[in-house]
Amino acid sequence: MFRILVVDDDKNTRLLLKAVLERENYTVFLANNGIDALSVLDSEHIDLVILDIMMPKMNGYEFTKNLRENDENLPILMVSAKQLPQDKHRGFEVGTDDYMTKPIDDEELLYRIKALLRRAKIANERKIVVGGVVLDYDSLTVTRGDTVIELPQKEFMLLYKLLSYPGKIFTRIQIMDEIWGAESDTGWETVTVHIARLRKRFEDFSEFEIQSVRGLGYKAVKKV
Repeated sequence: MFRILVVDDDKNTRLLLKAVLERENYTVFLANNGIDALSVLDSEHIDLVILDIMMPKMNGYEFTKNLRENDENLPILMVSAKQLPQDKHRGFEVGTDDYMTKPIDDEELLYRIKALLRRAKIANERKIVVGGVVLDYDSLTVTRGDTVIELPQKEFMLLYKLLSYPGKIFTRIQIMDEIWGAESDTGWETVTVHIARLRKRFEDFSEFEIQSVRGLGYKAVKKV
């Protein structure tokens, strides 16, 4: 469900981190420098970035500073062979959220990722609470008081994604890639159909609303 971008100019490091993260069911994207990483962010929704410092074209410090200057609050974990205190200090000064030195311990890396996602208020515990409404990812249910609604998987994943980032606009293409997969033969019209179904199911719920943004896509708005 969560999408992580690994940015490192060493191919072996990228592939190793990809394997570690995919074992934990994260979706992984790869880039070998800051410029390429920004291109990924322009086309994909990313939940967290794992970032090397010393890279060609745009290093990790420059990449982080660029994001923060544009008010981007995306969680960033710097992973670098640079171990001096001043290197770490500079990383935090430009806006990284955490810093690890190579070689990394896989288990510690995963703990740090979970902590960053939790701090970013992403529903890492696999539940989202909106007022008196609870979305439970493990059971694919939406509960409100004594009412329990079990949704089809795609409908639930779509609602869960939108409510994980209230106010954020997702394009139909982004939704298709994230929920149905980039290789799916399903047309984008499917997104429209699923949005309509969700609106019908929850039209009496005052806690949230799914809004269309003309020419762009959809967003969820919390009302509580």
